[in-house]
Amino acid sequence: MLNNNYRLFVLLGMLLLVAVALSLALGPVSISLDNLAKVLGRNLGFRVDSTPALEQAQLIVSQIRLPRALLGLAVGAVLALTGVAMQGLFRNPLADPGLIGVSSGAALGAAVAIVGGAMLGGIPDALSPYILSICAFTGGLGVTALVYRLGRRDGQTHVATMLLAGIALTALAGAAIGLFTYLADDATLRTLTFWNLGSLNGASYARLWPLLLITCAVALWLPRRAKALNALLLGESEARHLGFSVEKLKGELVFCTALGVGAAVAAAGMIGFVGLVVPHVLRLAVGPDHRVLLPAAALAGASLLLFADLAARLVLAPAEMPIGIVTALIGAPFFLYLLLKSRF
Repeated sequence: MLNNNYRLFVLLGMLLLVAVALSLALGPVSISLDNLAKVLGRNLGFRVDSTPALEQAQLIVSQIRLPRALLGLAVGAVLALTGVAMQGLFRNPLADPGLIGVSSGAALGAAVAIVGGAMLGGIPDALSPYILSICAFTGGLGVTALVYRLGRRDGQTHVATMLLAGIALTALAGAAIGLFTYLADDATLRTLTFWNLGSLNGASYARLWPLLLITCAVALWLPRRAKALNALLLGESEARHLGFSVEKLKGELVFCTALGVGAAVAAAGMIGFVGLVVPHVLRLAVGPDHRVLLPAAALAGASLLLFADLAARLVLAPAEMPIGIVTALIGAPFFLYLLLKSRF
């Protein structure tokens, strides 16, 4: 078993390295692996002789592709990690982080910022990305907090009630987003539509660091609860008898998911199916042990989003396809396959 896990992590690590290298090298201007290695070496402090091609590669990689790759890595990892957490909390391999309303809440926050800002005379261009991210993050946290509150009764969190509350509030947020869409003019409607489809196009170091810090916190915290998640698979009563504080664990999982998904959606827009497909595939491959599942999901989720971003950039080049379309094209057929498999 240890050898199998070791081979799995080596394979996923190599897959991630390939995804990062291709993400940095390929695009409207292709960069050779030799120049890419020199650029990375120079960024690490090594002395490299300058050439015109190397200077061009340095500019493209450092200013455009590296922050974009890091953003894709962080978004993919945190969506997959929180997907594992939600599937563990609901004890359902088809659960998704969006079930607790965080994605719809973030989308509503973004709609308020985009359409509401335009109605108030427009947001200054320099502040627009930050206000949009803050509103989306706040909306995600707000809706999730309301879902969690509705799921609490007599000092206990009822996951079934929380699930129903999440469905209801997601529908309500969808109606509010529809109203903002109806009120939007052509320019804001286009901005809102593209934001809802997800993209890594707006990556910058200023927007990246908050998400990286939150992703690192989630990636460090969730594995510390792997044993408790394993016990929760046996049932809440069994987990309590084994000495785990189930109510505290539920609150921590919801908070962690709201924080991670809210930050990811605020930075890159709505990107679906990563939190559903990656944990489910890995659970089929390596089993339900969260000590293995969580780190493997982080590596696989980051790789999947980088490859999806590559496809979004290259398939219709020089135009760029929203990454949410690519992940939906991958995830929706897989979800239907799961439904058919469970039915028949």
